[in-house]
Amino acid sequence: MQIILLSGGSGKRLWPLSNDVRSKQFIKLLKAEDNCGTNGEMLSMVQRVYSQIREAQPNAQITIGTNETQVNIIKEQLGEDVGIVLEPERRDTFPAIALACAYLSSEKNVNNDETVVVLPCDPYTEVNFFKTLSNLDKIISSKAADIALIGIKPTSPTSKYGYIVPGQEIEEGANNVSRFVEKPDKENAAKLINEDGAYWNSGVFAFKLGYVLDITKSNTQFSNFKDLYNKYGELEKISFDYKVVEKAERVAVVPFAGNWTDIGTWRTLADEMPYNVLGNVIQEKNNNTFIINELDIPIIVLGAKNLVISASPDGILVSDFNESTNLKPYVEKLEKK
Repeated sequence: MQIILLSGGSGKRLWPLSNDVRSKQFIKLLKAEDNCGTNGEMLSMVQRVYSQIREAQPNAQITIGTNETQVNIIKEQLGEDVGIVLEPERRDTFPAIALACAYLSSEKNVNNDETVVVLPCDPYTEVNFFKTLSNLDKIISSKAADIALIGIKPTSPTSKYGYIVPGQEIEEGANNVSRFVEKPDKENAAKLINEDGAYWNSGVFAFKLGYVLDITKSNTQFSNFKDLYNKYGELEKISFDYKVVEKAERVAVVPFAGNWTDIGTWRTLADEMPYNVLGNVIQEKNNNTFIINELDIPIIVLGAKNLVISASPDGILVSDFNESTNLKPYVEKLEKK
């Protein structure tokens, strides 16, 4: 089994800690697992996911799909020998996955019948989630489906995620996909869960290597990885979901009922961090307030309620927790360093 970890984006919702170079997946704010061998130091999202995959799938080959600005920090956190595929420019998930598949085929000589699993590099979950990848491999290898997904059993109705509505069972522990629903409002999300047994879409895809190579060649002819790299700008700028998954005729979903969170906002990050305060901070009589200071100068916070306060060389954020989910459009207006 080949695993492609996608590492991109600038994490604007976690500004000012994240930027184009140090995206959210590289910020060391998470507590290490007991078996990570880190002597109790804090881990980044990508370090945590990488170590969990190594534990759950020790025989899998892992390749990181990323851009040039992130190469140094990836090697710093995961090791110099980690496999990396570089995008010549930022586009979307379909071009990124297509390029990584071409790399596996022509540079690593991976057989077209081998299962490829694509994952985001920043979910906050447990090791058992990555053990579920074996179920995806089984479905793809048996040709029960062309695409296999992991669906998360929802803990509550939310508009943060897309939903997968399951259809008939195709084998034990897997159903075909009836339809997809993109980020419904809370009321419709509740109906999807209660009436249709819908799952959250985890953003994990499995397929045979040749399946995606054929789709790519039907749009852009190429002979090998280097050829596609040079033609990368010709690939359609579109998500893998829209280009491949939602057009596939045979799509399966495997449920996962354990702990899983997409850490994409200050609210979700605060829920998983082991500490409310990090850095040079003096505080007293605060309630539900989360403070991170990366500067040498102190921050004093007294009697604050329901706030996220963060300071880095890129800027300072002071926000109500609920309002912090609306951060992205304001960050996009800032002049980039």
